[in-house]
Amino acid sequence: MTIDLEALYTDLHRHPELSFQETRTAGVIAKHLTEMGIQFEEGIGKTGIASIIRNGEGPVVWLRADMDALPVPEQTGLDYASTARGTDPAGLDVPVMHACGHDMHVTALLGALERLVNTKDEWSGTIVAVFQPAEEYGAGSQAMIADGVLDRFPKPDIVLGQHVTPLPAGTIGVRSGTQMAASDGLTVTLLGRGGHGSRPHSTIDPVVMAAATVMRLQTIVSREVNPKDVAVVTVGSIHAGLKNNIIPAEAKLELSLRYPDDEARARVMEKVERVVRAEADASGAEQAPVITVDHSLPPTINDVDATARLSAAFDRVLGQGTVMDPGMFTGSEDVSWFARDSGAPLVFWFWGGIDPAAYKAAEDAGTLERDIPTNHSPFFAPVIHPTLEIGVDALVTAAREFLA
Repeated sequence: MTIDLEALYTDLHRHPELSFQETRTAGVIAKHLTEMGIQFEEGIGKTGIASIIRNGEGPVVWLRADMDALPVPEQTGLDYASTARGTDPAGLDVPVMHACGHDMHVTALLGALERLVNTKDEWSGTIVAVFQPAEEYGAGSQAMIADGVLDRFPKPDIVLGQHVTPLPAGTIGVRSGTQMAASDGLTVTLLGRGGHGSRPHSTIDPVVMAAATVMRLQTIVSREVNPKDVAVVTVGSIHAGLKNNIIPAEAKLELSLRYPDDEARARVMEKVERVVRAEADASGAEQAPVITVDHSLPPTINDVDATARLSAAFDRVLGQGTVMDPGMFTGSEDVSWFARDSGAPLVFWFWGGIDPAAYKAAEDAGTLERDIPTNHSPFFAPVIHPTLEIGVDALVTAAREFLA
């Protein structure tokens, strides 16, 4: 039986699920693995799946795809656009969309497994295919590891993964060394003293404290980080108050920090903490702010030798000039935990999902950032072809390059 990859992709796109809630998605994956005769285990790290293909002696190659979606209202206008809704960790009803392309990742991996199963006479070794939940929380890989995936399945000789991104369809972006930044997610709780909106002098206003903190945080990268270095400080969420005539007792900020290495992390974290505490002091806060690290992700570092070998294989199989160096991405990933905890090398690459003509037109006009939607945008949706075909070809090429 041959998988209809386009139908599979559009079905997954219509039915996105939030992190650690990917039960329908896992069911679709399990159905296809069963039809292909591939052994697998469900419910690893809550909703994850790991499958195994044993085919004689040889290396153990891990292939990974993530499968969760985002609380984003889809605005692509596609006839297979998502209208799904879900419940976020705070209990709020939210729109849900595959705004990061994880539906494409799942589809490409299933298509690659089908081809590898059908060509078992051409390779030998062991393939472990991991369908990981909750990448968007930076928690899914560690949840699977904590649930014993590295003990229940053969440990990898190499970990391979890919991510669809706003590059022209038909291209592969990969580089040796740091491919993606390290990151931390912080929640900052600023503690004031609430009261009536008509008597601000009797309060310590956390809304004003939050506003001052947000603005001062912007100076860390612009004034305290060397322009030659990479760092990002983003305040992605601010919550305070319930009514216009009540000054609340607290305000919460949610921050996303990015850096290339642990040394830069230490420097930026120190500066963020200093600014937060100083603004609280400047506001006369009677209680120190509370800073909580919600998640911490290491940099995604590609093995130098394995990356060179795979880049040559991509050019050989997919065509000379397919591979480009996209530079370091300031986005972050949790795929590297599989490699770090097992001691295996990692190669993680990007593949393009944007119509090449549209990309070229925007590039020529200097409007790439305006006209080409990026991951996490409500308008982000890869063109199905040739994105699907390249995604499958890349995974098959990568697996076979490291198998016997």
